[in-house]
Amino acid sequence: MNTSLFRTFLTILYMFMPAGTAGAQSIEEARIVYAEGRFMKAADLAQVLDTSEGYALAANSLAIYGYYIAPDSEKEGLFKRAEKLARKASRLDAANPEAHLQLAHAMGRHAQVMGTLKALNEGYASQVRDAIQEALRLDPDMAAAHLSFAAWHAGAVSKGGLLARLLYGANEEDARAHFERALELAPQEKIVLFEYAFGLLSLDADHNREKARDLLKRGIQLPSKDAHDRIIHRKAVERLTALDGG
Repeated sequence: MNTSLFRTFLTILYMFMPAGTAGAQSIEEARIVYAEGRFMKAADLAQVLDTSEGYALAANSLAIYGYYIAPDSEKEGLFKRAEKLARKASRLDAANPEAHLQLAHAMGRHAQVMGTLKALNEGYASQVRDAIQEALRLDPDMAAAHLSFAAWHAGAVSKGGLLARLLYGANEEDARAHFERALELAPQEKIVLFEYAFGLLSLDADHNREKARDLLKRGIQLPSKDAHDRIIHRKAVERLTALDGG
């Protein structure tokens, strides 16, 4: 087949490819870049797809980069961008649980840098909760959503106590229940073990010390699957060292 005919063949083939094939290749490329730890590049690649899945991945990449890597001066801008992209993801496909989960993720990180009083005044605590609940309504067995809801309860209780229970329905019992459900659904995920440990320590470091130490040790023994895993692995090792008095 000569070059001209070959190009014509490729053009016709592309026209009749199943919908989403090219996008699927692109989202996979973005996921590979994300796994390598090039979070800003992954966000750019995922965003240009103009799909719910792409915007959700972009929001997650920005939130992770902003929280763990970016200098303080850039964090709020990154979280605002992540929040905006997550909202696009949920508007494009309201039935995508990952979109709602990443909206909660972005809003939670944004609230951390804007200050407690401002975040409360703007309703971030209830909006984060509502986004996670929507993700769970759409996918009741979504381990990451259970983990996020557990962390939401634990964070609200540790910072707000009785007020958090009265205003938002946050409580330690639900935190533990959702941590346990996340662990049941994803026992081999480092992030689940580590976040469970961190959550317990935020609730009561003295009472939960041994349980948290066990969870951290179990998580550290698991292999790191991607760059995010490697980041939280280092954090877990630091926290375990601190618990052991190192």
